[in-house]
Amino acid sequence: MVKIETDNIRQSTDHIANILIIDDDPELARFMLEILAERGVRGIIANDANAAVNFLEKSRCKMVFLSGMIRSRPGQPARSQNGFVLLDKIKINQPELGVVMVAQDRPCNAKTQRQLLANAVKAINRGCHDFLIKPLERQKVESLLDIFLPNHNICCYAPGNWDAGMSYGIVGRSSKLTQIIKLAEKVAPTSVPVLISGENGTGKEMIASLMHHKSKRVRGPYIKVNCAALSDSLLESELFGHERGAFTGAYIQRKGRFEMAHGGTLLLDEITETSLQFQAKLLRILEQQDFERVGGSENIQVDIRIISTTNKDLLEEVRQERFRQDLYYRLSGIRLIVPPLRERNEDIADLVWYFLNLYAGQTERHIRRLDPAMMEIFGKYHWPGNIRQLRNVVMTSLVLGTGDTLSLADVSWLFDELQPLPQENRTSDSGEELNLADDRMGLAGIPLQQVEKRAILDTLRQTDGNQTRAAKVLGISDRTLRGKIRRYRQEKELQPAGSAS
Repeated sequence: MVKIETDNIRQSTDHIANILIIDDDPELARFMLEILAERGVRGIIANDANAAVNFLEKSRCKMVFLSGMIRSRPGQPARSQNGFVLLDKIKINQPELGVVMVAQDRPCNAKTQRQLLANAVKAINRGCHDFLIKPLERQKVESLLDIFLPNHNICCYAPGNWDAGMSYGIVGRSSKLTQIIKLAEKVAPTSVPVLISGENGTGKEMIASLMHHKSKRVRGPYIKVNCAALSDSLLESELFGHERGAFTGAYIQRKGRFEMAHGGTLLLDEITETSLQFQAKLLRILEQQDFERVGGSENIQVDIRIISTTNKDLLEEVRQERFRQDLYYRLSGIRLIVPPLRERNEDIADLVWYFLNLYAGQTERHIRRLDPAMMEIFGKYHWPGNIRQLRNVVMTSLVLGTGDTLSLADVSWLFDELQPLPQENRTSDSGEELNLADDRMGLAGIPLQQVEKRAILDTLRQTDGNQTRAAKVLGISDRTLRGKIRRYRQEKELQPAGSAS
């Protein structure tokens, strides 16, 4: 197998894509690699089925051009059947991978024409996107690459050795994002503990990954622990490991994440979800950099760099005595605050194109433009779910929409979800509008329905529009809350957000 990497790979694309070409024809290889080089794409040439399978098992691939006649091993004759056997293997392991089958040459008689037609039908029925005949037409190849490998230019921070296997390409151009990246780069070479705070879906883990890969510990392990997903007992075993027989089911000795992260970085994701009792144990280990496995007595020394993340105001958690003050000072040697998406409006267009680059191939839509009306809605929305929510909206629009323009026209229910929340007003006896959020007016004389509406809207403002959290505070279901919000928005007398004085 020959690996060809182009020299003009652009950092502004989502990531360096792999296109696998399974064929031993040197003319086809030159033709394809010329086209891929112009797009800044990495071309991989596999001369036989074994080389192709080995590559697909070890690396990610965006698209495959598969010869209808491929050798099983070097030196063996090419067989048409082997191309279909390999196609079946590819589709079983990666059913969404775009595969185009390439026939050897154009038919010269009626019999070969019938065989070619039969192979084309067979290939499409087995999951191929298209069936091409040599010599390939450049325009046809370009159009296929447009579908499976969209290459819209975006502003993306991508450090020097960024590759598809790394996860710290950060999309955006806003001043707030740039400031965070500069701070992260400045702190990265040190071993100072870092606390990264921000709302869910803002990219805290990507900032943590960036810091590890720009640090002096980059050759060491990068270990992540989701503190919110584990109980105290499981978290203790997960972090510190256990000896054989330490508890029921501990049949073998197991290293913990602290031990695994020796010489590298340990990410404690959502650290505020741990109990005070566990925080006391964690503090001692962080101070001394040594611990004992659960059920063991051996003292294990480690050298690790700690990065923590939280979606809460940690100082407020300390004030409410839900988080240890001494642990807070131990974790927050440096504190970075990742801004929410609503404060990064200039990044929205780049993020939309980024997600289109990633997912457009799955829907086989070639998106050429973004609907201005949709982008206006995106710019006004408060995005309680941040980048994660934007990704889901883009994917929904891709799947349910049609044509070469990404819009919300075919996803009408998203219009309701993405509208700004109204400001609630009421009118006094004299006709003057009064804001229901003004506590000085009291609740006397206000209809119960208006009181309920006030409680709901005030709670939504308090939770920054997070409907799940608001429903929990109000003691109602998400479905009930969505229904009430939909009704409020349909009431004509309500003013849009920001119009109330």
